[in-house]
Amino acid sequence: MSPKTSERRDATGGRHGALLTPGRIGVLLLGVLGLVFVFGNTGDTRIRLLIPVVTTPLWIALLATGLIGAVCGAFFTRRRR
Repeated sequence: MSPKTSERRDATGGRHGALLTPGRIGVLLLGVLGLVFVFGNTGDTRIRLLIPVVTTPLWIALLATGLIGAVCGAFFTRRRR
């Protein structure tokens, strides 16, 4: 068989691409720790958006910043076709 047509198998004999890889576990743990941090900070904070000052719970500001960062990261790491 040529390498292009053969299926890759992992150590357990299953198909390559296991559901829980060390990288995925690490990302999952970082995500959980991030959410614990975000929801642990529930006090109100003042945020200046150019001119207006907005008072909002800190967890909303942290969550919004994380989502903006995730969208930017996904945009710049997207595979080019």
